[in-house]
Parts: sequence; C-alpha cells; structure tokens
Amino acid sequence: MKEDLIRMTPRWVPQPRAMVFFTGLCEIAGAIGLVIPTTQRGAGIALILFFIAVLPANIQAARAGITLRGRPPTPLWLRVPMQVLFIFLAWWSTR
Repeated sequence: MKEDLIRMTPRWVPQPRAMVFFTGLCEIAGAIGLVIPTTQRGAGIALILFFIAVLPANIQAARAGITLRGRPPTPLWLRVPMQVLFIFLAWWSTR
C-alpha cells in the first residue's frame, strides 16, 4: 500500500516516500491526541490542517485513477466532500 500512497503524492512534493511516512505519523499522533482530553483541541486543529494539506494528494489520486491495494480510486466528487466531512469532525472534536 505504501507504493500506492507514494504514487498519490503530487510531483511538486519533495521526497514522496518520506512524506508518506511523515503523514502516517501525523495521522497516528492526531488520533492519539483526540483521545487525550488535554490535547483534544490541539489535535483537532492539527488534523484540520493535515486534512487540508493532504487534499491535493487526494485530488491527484482521483484525477490520475491511482488505485489503492488494487481497488478503483474513490471518485473526486466523493473525495472532496469526504475531506470536508473529516475537517468538520476534527473541528467538532475541538469543542
């Protein structure tokens, strides 16, 4: 799956392999932060920024038809609303 995620990375992003590793760490840290009451607000805000930052990769994957584990890509018309939903849920978790 890592190779699929690397292919999703837009060409203008330096060191795609390192960026995939970094974004994975960000996702894990954000999830942990959401379950710790004292860090929920900061984690929610960080995840909002994260979801905005990875949106270009999601758009790139949908437009290029990049598969994930051999499955067809999620269509762009669904991907963007999903990102908006994730952003809303991260914002909601900061309240």
